[in-house]
Amino acid sequence: MQRELTPGDLLDGHGRLGQAGWSRSEVRRYDRSAVAASRLRIKEWDYYCVLTPDHGLALTVADNGYMGLLGVSWLDFAARTEVTENVMTPFPLGRMRLPASADTGDVLAAHRGLRIEYRHTAAGRILTVDHPGFDDGRGLHGELVLAQPSMDRMVIATPFPDAPKAFYYNQKINCLPASGTITVGEQSVRFEPDSAFGVFDWGRGVWTYDNTWYWGSASGVVDGRPFGFNIGYGFGDTSAATENIVFVGGVAHKLDAVTFHLPPGTDDGGPYDDSDWTFTSNDGRFEMTFTPILDRAATTDLKVLASIQHQVFGRYSGHVVLDDGSRVEVRDLLGFAEQVRNRW
Repeated sequence: MQRELTPGDLLDGHGRLGQAGWSRSEVRRYDRSAVAASRLRIKEWDYYCVLTPDHGLALTVADNGYMGLLGVSWLDFAARTEVTENVMTPFPLGRMRLPASADTGDVLAAHRGLRIEYRHTAAGRILTVDHPGFDDGRGLHGELVLAQPSMDRMVIATPFPDAPKAFYYNQKINCLPASGTITVGEQSVRFEPDSAFGVFDWGRGVWTYDNTWYWGSASGVVDGRPFGFNIGYGFGDTSAATENIVFVGGVAHKLDAVTFHLPPGTDDGGPYDDSDWTFTSNDGRFEMTFTPILDRAATTDLKVLASIQHQVFGRYSGHVVLDDGSRVEVRDLLGFAEQVRNRW
C-alpha cells in the first residue's frame, strides 16, 4: 500500500502522528511545540549534497536535542578522496531554530570558525559555507545557488512501532541544478547547472534509540530530461508508504519496496567500496547496479551513543519502470548509497 497524505497538521492533540503516508509536496504542517516527547529526543536537520562529475560538497546543520552538529564534506572523485569535518555543540535543544518548513525560513549556523547558511531567494536556495580551518588550514569557502523548478518531491510521515511519541517527517528534493564556486585551498571548482545537481534532505522527528537505515539517491539528466530517485528503508513502520520514488521531468513515479544488496563481507567489517552493490524491487520496477568510487566512512562510539556511517559515492546503471509502464534505461548516473547505524 502507498497511502497519500492529505493536508493538515502533522501531529494530533496528543503529539502523535496524525497520519502515516507519503505525498508529492509538503501537505502536513510540522510544529515543534506540538511534539509530546522530551526536547532531548527531538531531532531536526537540513542536509544538502551537491555533486559534479568530478567533485562534491555536502553540508549538514542538525539539532539533535542533546547535540548540535555542523558538518562539511568535500569529495574528489578523480583522486578518490574525501575530507569530512564536523563541529559539535552541546544541548542546543531547539535553539538552532531550524525552520518548520522545507520551503520557508533561513538557516544561519556558526560555531568554532565554521559558518553555514541556507537562504531562500527568488533565484532558489543559496548555500554559503566558510571554514578557514578546513583540512588542516587549507580552508574551504564558497556559495552555490540551487534552482528549484516546479516539480514533485518525496515527502513521508513514518511512525515507529510501540513508540507512540516517535515519528519521522522527511522530505527529499532531488534534481536541483547548482551553480557557483567552491574554493578549497588554492583550487576553485565551478559548479555548472547542466552537470551539477543537488539533493535536499529535510528531517524532523522523534526517533527510537537504536536504528539502522539504508538510503540511496541520484540526480542528473537521462534522455534529455531531469531524472533522479530516492530509495531507502530500515526504520519505522513503512506499511502505509515507502520512501522509494523516481522523478522524471519533475514528475514523481511512486515505487513500493526496494532492497539494498551490499558487497559481501560488510557485515564482518569488510570494505563497502571494493565491489558493486545491487538493488532489486519487489515488482521489478527498480533494478540497479551501483559501482562505488569512494566510501565516506565515519565512526563515533561513545558506548551509550554511537554512529557508524558508510556513505558510498558512485554510479548507478540499470532501469526503472514508470507509472505508465514505460522503461527508462540508466547508465553511470552519479549518486550515493549508504548504510548508517545510530544509537542516539
